[in-house]
Amino acid sequence: MIEFPAPRGPLPGYLSVPESGGPWPAVVVVHDAFGLSDDIRRITDRFAAHGYLALAPALFRRGSRVGCVVRTFRALAAGDGDAVDDIVAARDHLAADRRSTGRVASAGFCMGGGFCLLLAPRGVFDATAPNYGVVPQGVDALRDACPTVASYGARDRMLPGAAAKLEKVLTAGGVPHDVHEYPGVGHSFMNNWPTPAPLRVVERTAGLAYSEPESEHAWHRITAFFDAHLRDPETDD
Repeated sequence: MIEFPAPRGPLPGYLSVPESGGPWPAVVVVHDAFGLSDDIRRITDRFAAHGYLALAPALFRRGSRVGCVVRTFRALAAGDGDAVDDIVAARDHLAADRRSTGRVASAGFCMGGGFCLLLAPRGVFDATAPNYGVVPQGVDALRDACPTVASYGARDRMLPGAAAKLEKVLTAGGVPHDVHEYPGVGHSFMNNWPTPAPLRVVERTAGLAYSEPESEHAWHRITAFFDAHLRDPETDD
């Protein structure tokens, strides 16, 4: 865990550093509604293992957890607020790190995927990977998005038609993209939470279960896409 500067004061975050080489491109990992969990740390470590300096900001650390959750979702709906500023600050912290190449992507899950799409057209990130993220109301702004690799589940009851909507607007804007909808899974299929046995039926019924085959396929697409857009083939491994 580290602290990094942000407009409202220092914020904690989980930083994962590749073991060798460098400088590296970087990734801001934006967590879901469960916060900076062990699962998000696992995801952040996986980016580092692939050669990315990765930072997951703890967005629910400014006051009570309930209050933070409410304010964070309000920021997502409004398009600005502390959570947006904190994500941008995490990006700036990575870009300024001497171990970084200065190229920074974002990757988010559920709520975090929504923030990725919100910030995609603002010139903040060099690429983004929103995973089952809500498409913002001002969808036409995504015609100016950074390169985007997005993953959705066709059985996601919370985001019906989101993949098709995103595909349409990115294509119209000529944005480099890879949008994939997996037919056999629902929401959160890339998040491997330790679910207690009595709740697993509820998890499957709600379409929130982790699915390794689709998750691994999505991971391959994300890392290949980031490598293509963040690494210099003449200088990077």
